[in-house]
Amino acid sequence: MTEFCKVEKRDRILIVTINRPERLNALHPAANLELAQVFDEYAADDELWVAIITGEGRAFSAGNDLRWQAEGNVRPPMPLGFAGLTSRFDLIKPVIAAVNGVAMGGGFEIALACDLIIASEKAVFALPEPKVGLAALAGGLNRLPRIIGSKRALGMILTGRHVLAEEGLNLGFVNEIVPHEQVLDRAIEVANEILSCSPLSIRASKDAVYRSLDFASLEESMKDMRNEYAAVKKMTESEDFIEGPKAFAEKRLPNWKGR
Repeated sequence: MTEFCKVEKRDRILIVTINRPERLNALHPAANLELAQVFDEYAADDELWVAIITGEGRAFSAGNDLRWQAEGNVRPPMPLGFAGLTSRFDLIKPVIAAVNGVAMGGGFEIALACDLIIASEKAVFALPEPKVGLAALAGGLNRLPRIIGSKRALGMILTGRHVLAEEGLNLGFVNEIVPHEQVLDRAIEVANEILSCSPLSIRASKDAVYRSLDFASLEESMKDMRNEYAAVKKMTESEDFIEGPKAFAEKRLPNWKGR
């Protein structure tokens, strides 16, 4: 049972809904720890291949619960960051953010920590921390420049300005905009598109993309990928590595097993 989020499993898809609408889904330590456990379980569950995170009500997440902090509470360390995602660097399964409204501060950082962002036409993004004497230290200052470039990122970061979904798409951090009432349905459709692919190929691809960013040289990033990237090695040694070409030759859909 969860208190601060709703968890639903649809076949191989995990749908996580942050459920603090009275606080615009702002997160305090108990909520972050609960979400971290949810994503721990997702990472460990061989039956779940894709996750979606969204918010209850009119917000995705307003980030850090400043009201909770202002009430005199002391925020303990969060080893895995906001929603158990912003400081989680070993999750090779895909996560989709279905941004249904406000994604501010830590809420935007949660979305940036996901692999894809499907945004409602009503979505609004910002890193407004400097306006309250803080800074976006849960990945916003690091991920946003990598995605859209330092000048455009600083244009958001140094002003704390609000960015609507259409501008987010143009800047490059939003993958797709859909009508508000369709945001979760579209995220599920995209999850099903991912499920049509080999899960081990998906994990190998995600792992290789993010790991390659650690190399200054393209050549170095591509050296001995089968042995240097664990997820790639697992893919090439799997039953699915044989099943894919076999299904193609036999003109049938592959029966992925994830092993």
